[in-house]
Amino acid sequence: MKKLFLVLIMGAMVFSFAACQKTIENPVIRMSTTTSVNDSGLMGYLLPEFEKATGYKLEITSAGTGAAIEKGVKGDADILLVHSKSQEEKFIGEGFDEVRVPFMYNYFVIVGPASDPAGVKNSKTAAEAFKLIFDSGSPFITRGDKSGTNTKELGLWEAAGVNPEGQPWYENIGSGMGAALTAANEKQAYTLSDKATYLAHENDLEILLETADDMMNTYSMIAISPKRFADTNAVGAQAFIDWVKSDAARKLIAEYGVKEYGQALFYNLDK
Repeated sequence: MKKLFLVLIMGAMVFSFAACQKTIENPVIRMSTTTSVNDSGLMGYLLPEFEKATGYKLEITSAGTGAAIEKGVKGDADILLVHSKSQEEKFIGEGFDEVRVPFMYNYFVIVGPASDPAGVKNSKTAAEAFKLIFDSGSPFITRGDKSGTNTKELGLWEAAGVNPEGQPWYENIGSGMGAALTAANEKQAYTLSDKATYLAHENDLEILLETADDMMNTYSMIAISPKRFADTNAVGAQAFIDWVKSDAARKLIAEYGVKEYGQALFYNLDK
């Protein structure tokens, strides 16, 4: 009986070792994410919890959504975390994966000087606010980087029925959200930002419009299909998706920012 017990113990150890070996065969997940998720500090907050819970290691690169998706196009990422539905659907339509997984949201905000020369505070929609900015010729900073925020901004100008290109007050900096907020702060200009990055970025700008119906900002995960790139870590990407959808991760997301800013920076979508 004792011998049988030892055999069973040894068998369990071998099985456990084999399982561990399988887990660490490809432990690195390459994530390409939008700057807003990274600059707000959310990924730095979630990363150690994910790695502790799963044993995987995340290698994160951040850029505007357009550049983040391009990494997926080139096979340089296993999973994308982005926030531009039109660009995401185009990416999926080209066969890089079959599913986008929306999982959280916040709101875009129009920020600007407290004096609000265009009267943005009086607007009911972002499109209406953009028309006021256009008509007043007030300074506006655009990221111009094909990011999700930049794509949203261009859509709002279109919805307002105006085109700011070429206007002397419309400045394209071709950079990320942090740089856009810094430039807007220095020049007392308006800009469109995700709320999380705005709150995490010290400046004198004020939120002049938020939570309008046309300001919702949804974040999605897309795992790169192994049918396009055989070496993609599809198992690891799915592990991240599964973890983010877990109750433990949803609690972390819901709590992020509350202690420091008095409010959550991101909100979970319903399961």
